[in-house]
Amino acid sequence: MFVDRAKIYVRSGKGGDGHVSFRRELYVPNGGPDGGDGGDGGDVIFVVDKGQSTLSDFKNIRKYKAGDGEEGGKRKCHGKNGNDMIIKVPQGTVIKDFETGKVIVDMADREEPFTLLKGGRGGKGNQHFATSTMQAPRYAQPGEAAIEKTLSLELKMIADVGLVGFPSVGKSTLLSKVSNAKPKIADYHFTTLSPNLGVVSLGEGRSFVMADIPGIIEGAAEGVGLGLDFLRHIERTRVLLHIVDAASVEGRDPVEDIKAINAELGTYSKQLLERPVIIVANKLDVLPPEEREEAVRKIREAMGESVKIMPISAATGEGVKELLNEAYNMLQTAPDDVMEFAPEISLEEYASRTVELPYTVSRSEDEEGVFIVEGPRIEKMLGYTNLEDNKGFKFFQDFMAKNGIIDELKELGIEEGDTVRLYGWEFEYLE
Repeated sequence: MFVDRAKIYVRSGKGGDGHVSFRRELYVPNGGPDGGDGGDGGDVIFVVDKGQSTLSDFKNIRKYKAGDGEEGGKRKCHGKNGNDMIIKVPQGTVIKDFETGKVIVDMADREEPFTLLKGGRGGKGNQHFATSTMQAPRYAQPGEAAIEKTLSLELKMIADVGLVGFPSVGKSTLLSKVSNAKPKIADYHFTTLSPNLGVVSLGEGRSFVMADIPGIIEGAAEGVGLGLDFLRHIERTRVLLHIVDAASVEGRDPVEDIKAINAELGTYSKQLLERPVIIVANKLDVLPPEEREEAVRKIREAMGESVKIMPISAATGEGVKELLNEAYNMLQTAPDDVMEFAPEISLEEYASRTVELPYTVSRSEDEEGVFIVEGPRIEKMLGYTNLEDNKGFKFFQDFMAKNGIIDELKELGIEEGDTVRLYGWEFEYLE
């Protein structure tokens, strides 16, 4: 089954916590701190796998987690780093944030791995917090938290030549006759439901990739039917072969079909109308010889002399060789850069660990002149700050000011000499 969209959950590894321990050896009764550092968490990394052609693997596995770093150990032993999570995607996959739909990265022409989420850094063991005044610190730094995101993956196929047109005009028949692709073909009024890729070989080292884009219907650019699902696969093609039923086997007017398809392409993306194009007048084998020229003349009069029009019969092979050679020649002058979608999100901000944890500042109801500051942000700060060290206490003062806590205390009416209480720590407030 061809799958070109998927929703997945990804999580980087949490950093291992620093360890609290003290050197304990014979004849060393008062050994110093020797807690080791925690290991770093694993990264979430995307790589292109050219052997994949769909996103079907992501239908069965939707959660991808990197390994957590291990906690540090005694005797300054460093915790083991977590394993990276390597996620393989087919070439042409666009990675977006699921909530906003904004592009994070386009894996169209990327050779190198793309690190989306960095693992958390391991915390420092208590050996790092020893000072002249605090020789036996009983705390260590916790590891950094993991980052988790929900992503949408969208595959936009990459091909040299794209076949477009209404259903049942002969696109699948042409692809099956000229390439190694084996699309399902039958005499019915339904359309192909999956894009098909095939390699067209013209000999002497000349070849190109051709894509049969499922039949487009009017209103496709507004999402009618499966229109948007199909149209996104045209965006990366360099040359378009616009196939029409020139014999009107189904009673359709080929000129009106061309105008309708162009309208859909233009509504979806104006750039699609700038691609080199050949109008392929197909199914001429069902017309008498005297009517074939007239059918092509009507299309030429409507489209103008500047548009390339080539009559063929995909069923019998008539004119197909000439069509392929012309398509190959067009490719030599067509822009050869793969269309890429620019990132719409700053990776630095998207994958940031800066989480604004809450806190509260309040006046004590039981004690006059006592103010209480608490909450997860305060607990986290106290967990990695040595308040008995000069540098640590300076960090604490800056933290209180930068986070607006001092301003909130002033708004509550704190005065010089009042007490500020934080989880067992008490400080006298000074202006």
